[in-house]
Amino acid sequence: MNSILDLKFVKYFIDTCHQSWLKGWNERNGGNMSYRMKPEEAAECEKFFSYDNPEKPIGLSVPNLSGECFMVTGSGKYYKNILREPENNICIVKLDEKGENYRIVWGLKEGGVPTSELPTHLLNHSIKKELTNGEYRVIMHAHPANIVALTFLLPLEDKVFTREIWEMITECPIVFPEGIGVLPWMVCGSADIAYATGEKIKKYDAVIWSHHGIFCAGPDFDTAFGLMDTIEKSAEILIKTMSCGGKKRCITSEQIMALSEPYHVNIDKTMLE
Repeated sequence: MNSILDLKFVKYFIDTCHQSWLKGWNERNGGNMSYRMKPEEAAECEKFFSYDNPEKPIGLSVPNLSGECFMVTGSGKYYKNILREPENNICIVKLDEKGENYRIVWGLKEGGVPTSELPTHLLNHSIKKELTNGEYRVIMHAHPANIVALTFLLPLEDKVFTREIWEMITECPIVFPEGIGVLPWMVCGSADIAYATGEKIKKYDAVIWSHHGIFCAGPDFDTAFGLMDTIEKSAEILIKTMSCGGKKRCITSEQIMALSEPYHVNIDKTMLE
């Protein structure tokens, strides 16, 4: 291996960022992504790490992530440039033994810092790591247009969004049977949005940030990307349906619950009450 860029997880990270940009979800420098590296991946990368950069405070404590490495997008970096110049637009950060500080050990060659949402990412990685016994490793935040549009049209309630989105595509209750969380507008990059998202992420894998975007978690790149893609497609269908005079029919609650047994998913029926 001649470069960190030769590693499979790095190629997946870069490709996922590029596909997200092609979808139109990450305009300009909008959105961010992080990946919690496996120990063996961090060990492979170690020979390329530099410890010249100073440690900086995360702004919160995540002790169950102490010593771990994360690949993250850079603050102010344009998604369209990640494929062409990854070393200038993404980085790897390593946390200290207490999970309170981080250091850039690779990437951002021309200067910069990790995404301003790093505290939100790390807090939610911490929660998902604990809840999934370490299975979840990817967090994506983006600005899909139809999801954002719905936050100006629907009541900002978990049940309302979940039901409306479930009713648009049969696959939705199969892909996210627990539903979707929704937050009111909050200042991005703040401790408030980090902790509020953390409370929602305990139940959901997807949390909508009103008038802003969506925050998705998953065990791997394909699952997290696929979750966001499925929700956005359903939101698009709902927007088109609303613009054509509204629904004349929908997938019923009984039909939604009928998907549980054949697809071996535990659909939260309280979302339909």
